[in-house]
Amino acid sequence: MDQPMRDFTDLLLRRGLVSMDQIAEATTVARDNDMPIGEALIQLGYVEPNDVYKALAEFHKLKFIDLSEIRIPDEVIQLVPESVARENSIIPYKDEDDVLHVLVSDPFDLETVEKLRFILNRKVETALAPREAIQEAINRYYGQVEGESADSILQEFTDTQIDFTETAEDRLSEDEGVDESSAPVVRLVHLMIQEAVQLRASDIHVEPFEDRVRIRYRIDGILVERDSPPRRLLGAILSRIKILANMDIAERRRPQDGRIKITVGEKELDLRVSIIPTNHGQSAVMRLLDKDNIKVGIRQLGLAERDFQIFTRMIKRPNGIILVTGPTGSGKTTTLYAALNTMNRPDRKIITAEDPVEYYLPGINQVEVRHNIGLDFARIIRSMLRQAPNIILVGEMRDTETASMGIQASLTGHLVFSTLHTNDAPSAVTRMVDMGVPNYLVASSVVAVLGQRLVRTVCKRCRTVFKPSEAVLADAGIPLEVAEAATFVKGKGCGYCQKTGYRGRMGIYELMVVSSKIREMMFQGKTTVDIAKQAIAEGMTTLYCDGIRKTLKGLTTLEEVYRVAKRTEQDELALPIVFREFVGDGAQPAAAT
Repeated sequence: MDQPMRDFTDLLLRRGLVSMDQIAEATTVARDNDMPIGEALIQLGYVEPNDVYKALAEFHKLKFIDLSEIRIPDEVIQLVPESVARENSIIPYKDEDDVLHVLVSDPFDLETVEKLRFILNRKVETALAPREAIQEAINRYYGQVEGESADSILQEFTDTQIDFTETAEDRLSEDEGVDESSAPVVRLVHLMIQEAVQLRASDIHVEPFEDRVRIRYRIDGILVERDSPPRRLLGAILSRIKILANMDIAERRRPQDGRIKITVGEKELDLRVSIIPTNHGQSAVMRLLDKDNIKVGIRQLGLAERDFQIFTRMIKRPNGIILVTGPTGSGKTTTLYAALNTMNRPDRKIITAEDPVEYYLPGINQVEVRHNIGLDFARIIRSMLRQAPNIILVGEMRDTETASMGIQASLTGHLVFSTLHTNDAPSAVTRMVDMGVPNYLVASSVVAVLGQRLVRTVCKRCRTVFKPSEAVLADAGIPLEVAEAATFVKGKGCGYCQKTGYRGRMGIYELMVVSSKIREMMFQGKTTVDIAKQAIAEGMTTLYCDGIRKTLKGLTTLEEVYRVAKRTEQDELALPIVFREFVGDGAQPAAAT
């Protein structure tokens, strides 16, 4: 026969959610900090808030309500003034048969219930929910935080005006889509997204610290800090982001991922949202996925003429693997989609396996990896081969099984596109071998590797021509006669580029074609350096050299090239290839420093 329960912690014990030692520790913490034992268990991370309050509700014979699973009607919210809800940490959720049902977090707080009955002159019944979930629901449904007005909240972002000198068509209306009567926090989040679009940001970072919340936008690959809202608005901002992204607003201790679809002005945007817990609260990153970014063709990528001709020829092959390498944020997805756009014709079947699907391409079958149900890259590739595709895109070759499946697909008559995280193109060979793929399989399947980075381009409206000093030229490895034939530019900074001197980005590339000689070196297990030297001997220009080429043409600056590419011994072999484009065969690189 079951022993009678002393309190709700017995239920947690019986369900195996906590141990006696954990309860003993929580009891001590609760006593020392004058808090309920349930809150201590949550704070120590031993049990989820919902599990505590479910047990608490069952013990006291009350209902438990999961606020993330219900939507409270506006007419019910209006029955309780915001000041009453905030002061007492309660929220109404149902009005039925002349009884107002409200959520509380403390089943022993009978005084609050009596006060509500007096203030509202209604019969009141209670149910339980976690205190933080109630607070977040108050912020969500009432909108305001601690009585702040819309103007005082938005002032945090509008004190600093941005000097936009674009045409009227380029600008987005500051008030478009923002209703003056809407909740201030709702409008604040919308304003963040709208400003990010105006500034052409690729990401919005919401980062909590001990005494403030930092808002940063990544513009042209560089993080820029914007005006920050008060720390007390963090919970409300995160709740609004979670609601838009269909996340669990009550979950605060685990990472979450979601997606937001929103229209700002005439732009339809997808925002990929990631939230992780940090020391001072939850940090959110929203990546803005602009559909216009994937409508580019291969010509618009910025490949040098030789590389453009070779890459265009390679993607028309019937089989083989073409790899695109580079770190996160180096434009690999844009390059792959540009290739797919070129190949996307009614007579070809294209299937992709992506984690996650960032952009949706018409006419292409896209499959999203879902690890929680075992749908990983390898399993998708295995299944997609039964669909008789002509072209396969694998988001990333991240393990032996995925790489092996991609190679098998290429050897059985399919053209395979994929990405690898390596520092340069030749390193892709040794990376695949390191993953456990035999040399002979890599050599027989990979036909080309494209390494890339993104550099900022000089603003066209404030660009000025200048001459670098001889010391700067020598450090970059540029001979004086080449410098004389080149055009060096820099941006003075204007309203169009937000005083940075740069606006927009372009790629720098190195394209390694797997020739018969390089294939033989792969078979023999030669080093990355040896393979790179052979590729350069066959005409490949390195990332650094392509960056120098674009600097000499007045498209970017040496500082930008240095930011993403380091000069190496191999570059000394490749630089003359670039210099010949400017002064013929006589140019030699300056001595390496």
